[in-house]
Amino acid sequence: MFDEEDLREIRESRSEWGKETLDPALEAYGERKDRFATVSNLGVDRIYTPEDVADLDYDGELGFPGEYPYTRGVYPTMYRGRTWTMRQFAGFGTATETNERFQYLIDQGQTGLSTAFDMPSLMGMDSDDPMSAGEVGKEGVAVDTLRDMEVLFEGIDIGEVSTSFTINPSAPVIYAMYIALADRQGVPREEVRGTLQNDMLKEFIAQKEWVIPPEPSLDLVTDTIEFAASQTPKVSPVSISGYHIREAGSTAVQELAFTLADGFAYVEATIDRGLAVDDFAPQLSFFFNSHNSLFEEVAKFRAARRIYARIMDERYDAKKSRSKQLKFHTQTAGQSLTAQQPLNNVVRVTIQALAGVLGGTQSLHTNSYDEALALPSEDAVRVALRTQQIIAEESGAADIVDPLGGSFAIESLTDEVEAEATAYIEEIAELGDGSIRDGVLRGIEEGYFHREIQDASYEYQERVETGEEVVVGLNKYSQEGEDDRLELLHVGEEVESRQHDRLEEVKDERDEDAVAEVLDTLEEAIENDRNVMGPIIDAVKAYATMGEIMTVFEDRYGAYQETIGLA
Repeated sequence: MFDEEDLREIRESRSEWGKETLDPALEAYGERKDRFATVSNLGVDRIYTPEDVADLDYDGELGFPGEYPYTRGVYPTMYRGRTWTMRQFAGFGTATETNERFQYLIDQGQTGLSTAFDMPSLMGMDSDDPMSAGEVGKEGVAVDTLRDMEVLFEGIDIGEVSTSFTINPSAPVIYAMYIALADRQGVPREEVRGTLQNDMLKEFIAQKEWVIPPEPSLDLVTDTIEFAASQTPKVSPVSISGYHIREAGSTAVQELAFTLADGFAYVEATIDRGLAVDDFAPQLSFFFNSHNSLFEEVAKFRAARRIYARIMDERYDAKKSRSKQLKFHTQTAGQSLTAQQPLNNVVRVTIQALAGVLGGTQSLHTNSYDEALALPSEDAVRVALRTQQIIAEESGAADIVDPLGGSFAIESLTDEVEAEATAYIEEIAELGDGSIRDGVLRGIEEGYFHREIQDASYEYQERVETGEEVVVGLNKYSQEGEDDRLELLHVGEEVESRQHDRLEEVKDERDEDAVAEVLDTLEEAIENDRNVMGPIIDAVKAYATMGEIMTVFEDRYGAYQETIGLA
């Protein structure tokens, strides 16, 4: 972007500035501290100049919004055309309570629904399973059968709203319930909109929620991708998630690299299934964390688009533009929230949300200030939603496409994040003898990802404990005897009883012979390596329970036990 003569003059000017302006200031006043680095411990320079981006190819690496390599955004107008989808994670108690929260959020101006499930639902267990005792409805909504899904969306036209489901091992069952609900509401399947998290690879890497082993889990995800490509083209059947990788303690670079590697593993698995890349890639979506280091996060999002576009083009020979466009949801960093001085979290969330917007996210969830203490209260959720609305409608951040593009600092950081993430992806491919899919599976088996994240997490925590990494209100500016009592949401024990009653009622009313027949059909599909989504839809329409359906898979493949060592 700059010729040698320009660069020479800039070097001379910088040297002169250093001697005449910087050095006297340093001698007189010094600087704040010895360490200048991001949350991920990526060092940052005092200033950046054209020297730091001297090799930048504008057309090849930056370009224009809506054009390859999409560094500056996947749409030419970005938020000048339509603001990002505002999703607030909601789910607690029974479907009845969560439906009320959904209705409240829609009334407050939310533009998309995002569903949190309780632990039994996440793990594919019914509410009346002995292992579910004490957990029903506690950290999300309890969903056992199609009846719960019907109540969850009562009064909500799912043909008019986009819904995200944060669920993984049992995601195909929730997907089947939503399709069955659309069929009942008369919404054509091709008009159903939403996102299924359904990212099992990241479960084995970071979040640790699973039922069956990695390879059959990958096959089940591939079934949903294949089914969605032909039946629900407006549904993203998998949201490849770096969020939980970051929450487990990874750096921003690790989050990006491991997430993209998981995404490419799903691409390879689906191509191996016989689908052309352009037949399914446009439906893939991603889910990233946004942490406190504003510029690092913006650089991460921009680098993500560029890496994805390049690899989809060069490695997988994608032809459609939409197949090369990385579209993603962002959630602010839960790991950054503190129970101490919880109102400080409003400021953290605002910075993190702004990073997502400046980085070009397609949808955004802002955490509530009380989430380090409990499920969010109605007041806290409203503040979180208003944070997005103020950024969208008052800050001006949504008025300029890629407003930080061209900044010497941002472009340099984007290049650095891209290079380090690409090196990780190449290392994972080497683990798989050239296959990223096999490399991810081998990395899970051998503990590669766990060790990398563990080391990064340890180093971060060590910096916090020594005070090198400042957490305001925790290790600096804390208050003795501080009293930050908040009105917290409480899920009572009666929720479990009510959910048991509903489940018992469904079982009493359903046709048991029909349930047995559809479960037998599902078992046959598994044994004959057929796509299982059709049989699962039939099973939920017969009011087979979540636990009954997932038990068929567990009986076939066995329950997964992690055996790797982390030493």
